[in-house]
Amino acid sequence: MNHTVYLYVFDTMADWEIGYLTAELNSGRYYKERQAASTIVTVGIDKSAITTMGGLTILPDISLQECSLTNADMLILPGGETWTEAIHEPILQTAKRYLEEDGWVAAICGATAGLAQAGLLNSRAHTSNDLEYLRMVSPVYTGELLYQPQPAVTDGKLITASGLAPLEFTVHVLKALDVFPSNKLEAWYNLNKTHEPKYFYELMGL
Repeated sequence: MNHTVYLYVFDTMADWEIGYLTAELNSGRYYKERQAASTIVTVGIDKSAITTMGGLTILPDISLQECSLTNADMLILPGGETWTEAIHEPILQTAKRYLEEDGWVAAICGATAGLAQAGLLNSRAHTSNDLEYLRMVSPVYTGELLYQPQPAVTDGKLITASGLAPLEFTVHVLKALDVFPSNKLEAWYNLNKTHEPKYFYELMGL
């Protein structure tokens, strides 16, 4: 089975926050036996090239207008500096509809502020960079009692993460897609988190 992941791309996108994730999705190098690597479809506000915060140029595969999430397995919303601006309202409405249709949405760092501004964190357990950060950037946010001071949180089919937790974000997404054997996912995380060689051998099955 091949999974299709839609990745929203935009100017100022924090490219490093989804680096671990896109590498594993695209390569499929530690996927389950006979599990095909995932297909990543980049979605832009339109089809104009965007420049990430790291200075990389990405030409979106499709525009948001062309985007149909019917066949998607996950919508990924990376962080960036512009999530409180009106330009992202269309993708936030798309995320809202997709959640209502029981689709997976994963947001990290600034994207969680966008979700808060859209009212999508008021009834779901979630995390972000900090509770005060959400209060500061989103006047309509009322989900304080559901905030969890964790690197990443999954509630139903919504994944949220701090911008300081790209590893944990990746683990939650890969677990949701169910593409890694559980022992390899644990070894992958521990290797990247601790840098201890023993986890490399576990990951490689040696």
